[in-house]
Parts: sequence; C-alpha cells; structure tokens
Amino acid sequence: MIELEVWGPHALFTRPDTEAPASYAVPTPSAARGIVEAIYYHPGLKWVIDRIYVLHPIQFTTLHLPRHRPDESPDARVLQDVRYVIQAHFTMTPQAAKSDNPGKFQDIVRRRMARRQSFHTPYFGRREFPAQFRSWPGGWIPAIPDTQDLGEMLYDFDYTAPGGAKPLFFHAVLRRGVLEVPKLPL
Repeated sequence: MIELEVWGPHALFTRPDTEAPASYAVPTPSAARGIVEAIYYHPGLKWVIDRIYVLHPIQFTTLHLPRHRPDESPDARVLQDVRYVIQAHFTMTPQAAKSDNPGKFQDIVRRRMARRQSFHTPYFGRREFPAQFRSWPGGWIPAIPDTQDLGEMLYDFDYTAPGGAKPLFFHAVLRRGVLEVPKLPL
C-alpha cells in the first residue's frame, strides 16, 4: 500500500451531470488513479484506490478556463487550495513479466515517491491544475472533520463493456473527511 500526499491551488474533477464545467467536492477514484499512474505506470500492475483523505476544507471558486469544446462554458466551478492523501494498492495483471513481482514494484514506487519523480506531471482533473506530491511521512492523517453525502460519483470507466467505454458510478459519502472507495468490478 502507498500513501501519497497531493496538493495544489485548484482542481476540477468534472461532474458529468452539469452543463458548465463543475467539480465534484473531492477527487473521483479514476482521477486519483490517474495521479498515481503519473508517478508510476506499468502494464504489469493495476492501481486500486482504497480511500482519499481530505486535508483542507472544501472550497469552491469560479475560474475562466480555456474551452475544450466549442459548446463548453469558459467559466468553471473549481476547487481551491486542495490537499489530499491517497491510499492505494496495486494488483498484478496478466501483462506482468515472469521477473516482475509485487516487492519489485513496491520498491520502485516508493523510490519514485521519495524522489518526487513522475512520468508526466500529475494533475487535478485538467492539465491546467498540476499537482505537487510527496510520500506521506506516516502516522495519523489529519482529515477534516466533515461528513457529507456527495451523491452519485464517477468511479471509473469499464473499457470491456460492449459498445465502448461505460461509466460506472457509486454513491459517495465523505465520513469525517475520508472517502472510502468501494471495490467495483472492472
């Protein structure tokens, strides 16, 4: 298991149920996985997000952003002053070589986190919002005390679904600043 602390001035974890770009209140599991994969991706492993700790109060602001589509509003409701700890583990995949093993991957990941190395800059939902990161030093994680029902949240995409990628959702609840991520089949 890894514990990765990530932070930055803004984040946009886009909700699919809004016309103008608007962020979920916390990172989606797929966004958290993307951050972890920016640090270490290998076809021989699959990252699984276990929980996300929210360390700073949830605050929104509106920013004028470049459009990704012509029909998209340039104003977006984004998070500001974000800081999280992502707890994740990986499972081995059939693409792992015979010489690959969990200990080898765990050592590589820990070294990359300690050196703050990444394959590409991790970001909070959009490349305009880069994420700083470091390995959590261990011990108690000071999550905010908030508990709130976050409603339906994007979990990830099922790329094995007939007809193309199918979005998978789950009912998200932040309990004392921690989002427990369910284990959905992919």
